[in-house]
Amino acid sequence: MFSVVFLLALLAFSVTGLPAEVRNSPITLPMTRRLAFSNITDLLQHDEARLAAFGEYSTHDQRDADSRYPSVTLTHANLGNKFSGYTVEVGFGQPPNVFFYNLIIDTASAITWVGARLPYLSPSGVDTGEPVAVHYSYGSFTGTIFQDDLIIGVRRLIIPAMQIGVATTSPDGIAADGVLGIGPRLLGLGALQNSRDQTIPTVTDCLLRQHVISRPIVGLFFQPIVANTVNLGEISFGGTDPAMYVDNDLVEYTYATTTGPSSQYWGFKQRITYANREILANTAGIVDSGCTFLYLASDAYEGYKFLTGGVLNLANGLLQISPQQYDQLHNLEFHIGSRVLRLIPNAQIWPRSLNSNINGADNDIYLIVKSLERPTGAGIDFVNGYVFIQRYYTVLDGRSPQRVGFVQTVFTNADTN
Repeated sequence: MFSVVFLLALLAFSVTGLPAEVRNSPITLPMTRRLAFSNITDLLQHDEARLAAFGEYSTHDQRDADSRYPSVTLTHANLGNKFSGYTVEVGFGQPPNVFFYNLIIDTASAITWVGARLPYLSPSGVDTGEPVAVHYSYGSFTGTIFQDDLIIGVRRLIIPAMQIGVATTSPDGIAADGVLGIGPRLLGLGALQNSRDQTIPTVTDCLLRQHVISRPIVGLFFQPIVANTVNLGEISFGGTDPAMYVDNDLVEYTYATTTGPSSQYWGFKQRITYANREILANTAGIVDSGCTFLYLASDAYEGYKFLTGGVLNLANGLLQISPQQYDQLHNLEFHIGSRVLRLIPNAQIWPRSLNSNINGADNDIYLIVKSLERPTGAGIDFVNGYVFIQRYYTVLDGRSPQRVGFVQTVFTNADTN
């Protein structure tokens, strides 16, 4: 499953001129998910801190993507997703002395580091002496860059001399041993304290450099969570996993936006309609695995609230609707590239089996759309969080020009909530 196979195929072009992906056999790793929040306040505070961190990066958004700014100290988004807690197991070291850790998959970070819970013990690691710091919204990771072999997958694929951060301090309460950053590499700019104009190669970069993969592409598959159980997702490097698609469907790609600060992340443009009425004009935003909900600019949120009849529940901060209103819900439609992706009514509500986790009664119905608390035009006018990614296989294409893609899965139209 982990050998790289190159298939010759004709490229099919959509109306927008973007090529459909050539299906190959990427390196695929399972991801484990556990609920990692104790109450709705904790969950919302996590998301709000992460969203605030996105805004703090906006001071750099007008600079050229290839420029260097040595004085930058970046504030990264808060770690992981308190709702889903997706982690992947990786190893560090050289056989037989390999030590395994569970790292959070983070689409809004470019640094891979370890040592938050389990200490870094690999005897093969080489201390470079380069101090590193990443300032998250809930605390900071500080430490030193080591070079060590990174081992991934059931075949124990080795990435030699990978640059990783080894923590001396880390954010409180992180529910993993560290972070595996799959965000654009430029997000790591400023982390090296003695070389702020340099970045650290990501795992994707290293796989590409070692010719293990031929394309800097990451595919993400998340399962909807419906109970307090462990579920599996999947991350693929170098391509996508068509087994996770709906039969005969193709990834719909759209080019990355140049609008900052969305352009610093996995940013793109989309338009959103509900009941044939536009609630968000074509504008820039991001896809992010670390935010739980679907966030919209405040004017778009108010439009959605009005059209659905949702009423803010003060106990949990979510819009609540009645069973009769649920029966009248329309699809929420995302116009991305040349296609329309839809969240069916069931995909727009919080899992009712988890209502007790958010101060809700068993049969209450809550919507998963929330406000960014700022109007359209801020540079990030939507965040398609976990509730969106769990319904669509998501592709992050780091080739120039950068692209983001989506394709239906068996859960796109499933009534899981």
